[in-house]
Amino acid sequence: MEKVNPITFTGKREISEKKLVGFRVVCEDMTGYGQEIPKASMSLDRRKDEIKQLVDPVKLIGAFKASETSEEDDGYWVCYEVHDFEAIPDGMVSLVVPEQKYAVLHFKGHASEIFQVYTHLHQWIEENGYKRVPDKWTLEIYSKWTENEDNVDLCDPIG
Repeated sequence: MEKVNPITFTGKREISEKKLVGFRVVCEDMTGYGQEIPKASMSLDRRKDEIKQLVDPVKLIGAFKASETSEEDDGYWVCYEVHDFEAIPDGMVSLVVPEQKYAVLHFKGHASEIFQVYTHLHQWIEENGYKRVPDKWTLEIYSKWTENEDNVDLCDPIG
């Protein structure tokens, strides 16, 4: 059986402003994020019917800034996109990610491998003459996410 490459470069893409509602996860280190993000994702999935004006109940969106910018931007947001903010459920937060240009890589595999996949995306950005903008929001747009496999577009901001 032929092995399928889990990485597909989508190229450069402009992504319009996103209004997000969900949970903010803040941890001391990558190990903590590896444990807490899946818990937050499952909790958000169980509570998604509480979110008003949901754009797509299947697309989970993760957002973070790769560089330390401020305490209020620290962490990882596990969210769903909404058309507009309305009655944010208890314990949840809202976030607006402005329109941005991104280098996009599609990954199919286990969430624990995503961190290493960014190396390929960063290399592609450099080889194609773009510059990373780590103080802007990075997006992870999941079209499928389970305990065993994810389909995700990794969107790294570029200038």
